[in-house]
Amino acid sequence: MRILHSMIRVNDLEESIKFYSEVLGMKLLREKEYPEGKFSLAFLGYGNETENTVIELTYNWDTKDYEHGNAFGHIAIEVDDIYKVCEEIKNKGVKVIRDPGPMMGSRLLLAFIEDPNGYKIELIEKGTF
Repeated sequence: MRILHSMIRVNDLEESIKFYSEVLGMKLLREKEYPEGKFSLAFLGYGNETENTVIELTYNWDTKDYEHGNAFGHIAIEVDDIYKVCEEIKNKGVKVIRDPGPMMGSRLLLAFIEDPNGYKIELIEKGTF
């Protein structure tokens, strides 16, 4: 068994695809519309779906806004240099909600950013966990 993907609902599919590809460097692996169900899906990741876990973006045509609730936490992504990545992300106009630095009581280096839909993304520096 393995985890295939994690799905999040988005308000604007093209804006979200742009964020995950241009800001986080993911590749758009596939995209499909389902007119009968009035929704579209896009799958993005850092490698093919047969060997990597990916993110599924779901856009429901008739829904304009979602409540995140308090159960979902965040998506975590490993980066090589957290300070450099955060600076690059800030330069692209992305909201950094926790600047890079150590987690309290740990040598783990992390930061948090927010995607266009308000989902939290934790960036963790490689080799610090």
